[in-house]
Amino acid sequence: MAKVVVFGGTGYTGSHVVKEAASRGHEVVAVSRSQVQDPVAGVRYETGPAEDVAGRVVPGADAVVAALSPRGETAGRLVDIYGTLVREASDAGARYLQVGGFSSLRPAPDAPRFVEGEIAAEYRDEALEGEATRVLLADYAPEDLDWVFVSPAAEYGAWVPGERTGGQRVGGEVAILDEQGHSFVSGADFAAAIVDEIEDPQHHRAHIGVVG
Repeated sequence: MAKVVVFGGTGYTGSHVVKEAASRGHEVVAVSRSQVQDPVAGVRYETGPAEDVAGRVVPGADAVVAALSPRGETAGRLVDIYGTLVREASDAGARYLQVGGFSSLRPAPDAPRFVEGEIAAEYRDEALEGEATRVLLADYAPEDLDWVFVSPAAEYGAWVPGERTGGQRVGGEVAILDEQGHSFVSGADFAAAIVDEIEDPQHHRAHIGVVG
C-alpha cells in the first residue's frame, strides 16, 4: 500500500484518481479548494490552496499526483503552484505525476508540439499554461525528482466521460491517434493508467500520453 496525495482531488481527473487509488487499497489524501460533495470511503480530504496544504500532506507520501486546472483562481498561477509541489515532492522523496493536456504532445517524432500550432482562442491560454508546467519539469525539476508528465487523449473530460474499459494504452510524447486522427480516453481509464504507473513505475522523468 502506498500513500498517494492527489492535488485537485475533487476535480474531474483528480476525483477519478482518488477513487481508483482508494479502490486498490492505497492510503489516499485528496486536496482541493472546495469541500467534497461525495466523499470516497477511507479517503482523507484536506481543503485549501495547494501551495498552503502541501507542507503538511506531502511529507511521508510515496506518490504525489498534481491534477489542478489553470482556471478560476488558479489561472496564471499554475507554474508557481506546481513549483511548490515539485519542491515538496523532491524533499519527501516521492514520485511526482503531473497531469497536463493533449496539446503538449507531438503529432510525430521531433515535430512541433500541438500547442505550438493553431489552437482555438478559447483554449489557447489554458494550453500554453499547461505546456509551461511541462517545461517546468523538463527543464527545471530537481535532478533527484522522479517525475512523469501525463497527457490524456484529445477527447477527454467531463464532456465526454465514457466508461471504464480496462483497455487504456500508454505511449510516449507522440500522440496515439486512430486512422481518422482521433483519440479518446475515459476518466476511469485515464486514472487507472496513472495508478498503474504509481504501482509499477515504467517511466521516469518522461512525458507520456494515455488513450483508451
